[in-house]
Amino acid sequence: MDLAAYALVGVALGFAFSMGAHYTGACMGMPYASGAIRPGRALALMAPFTLLGAYLASGGVEGTVGHGLLGGGPVSLGLALGILVSAFLLTTLYNVVTIPTSTIQILVFSVVGAGIAAGIPVAWGTIAILVVLWALAPFAAFLIAYVAVRVLDRHDPPAPRPQGLGPSVAAALIAVGTAASFAMGANDVANASGAFIMTGLFGPMTAGLIGGIGLSLGVVTWGRPLLERVAFDLVALDGRMATAAQFAQSSVILAFVGFGYFTSMNQALVGAMIGTGVARGQRRLQWPAIRGVLLGWGVGPASGAALGFVITLALARLGGL
Repeated sequence: MDLAAYALVGVALGFAFSMGAHYTGACMGMPYASGAIRPGRALALMAPFTLLGAYLASGGVEGTVGHGLLGGGPVSLGLALGILVSAFLLTTLYNVVTIPTSTIQILVFSVVGAGIAAGIPVAWGTIAILVVLWALAPFAAFLIAYVAVRVLDRHDPPAPRPQGLGPSVAAALIAVGTAASFAMGANDVANASGAFIMTGLFGPMTAGLIGGIGLSLGVVTWGRPLLERVAFDLVALDGRMATAAQFAQSSVILAFVGFGYFTSMNQALVGAMIGTGVARGQRRLQWPAIRGVLLGWGVGPASGAALGFVITLALARLGGL
């Protein structure tokens, strides 16, 4: 490999590392907040299942990122590097200020901005499908979580006063958190490693493995701040509600991944949490925190497109494309 290829691998690993930290709350926030598992154990459990998801189940999404967003065949290493730098910088910035934005939306619109700047056809049909799925995902998670809580409560009415977790509920929470970790690896690794497919540098399995290693390292070394933010700032859930929320999130993500598309872990989780609250008729949502998340969803795509465009123009002027 030449220097540009090594640089691409390095940036992809860094981007995956940042994403791994970014999504700890979306995967293990419910088990941790409910007291089913300690934070260190949660992250230690999340890391290997994230790697497995990235290695075993990310092929369809890798193909969408690698071949479905831009036309005209393989892109140059320089262009792919510019796209990853744009998405990596923005994701890291939002990590630092602990705003759980959608990394997927940042990446996709970084590709759009870079494609426009480089004069490469953008696959607007695929972009439109993704946007529709992104809009549907939180509502689908809301519905699944709402139905799950209503069914469970009808079968076994909740106690009038909060009670500690029983062993079966704790085990269920850990199980759905583990499933969410696997789903995150399959869903999100292509944000970093899809560039390998885009350029033809590696195949899907190798790309998923490299990106999965970066994700798992980010989980165990830098994941705790986002774990605590998502776990405690958004909504107060009992064990049953938390299990339903995490189950709904994982179901939506894995369903999308099965068709080769990806969507936001955070959006699906917030939709699911709102669904559990509505099912109980409670006003437990912390709207200021949720408004902050919504703001992040708004600025993520716009900032991704703008920075991808600017970085690509700069690279073109410097002869890096």
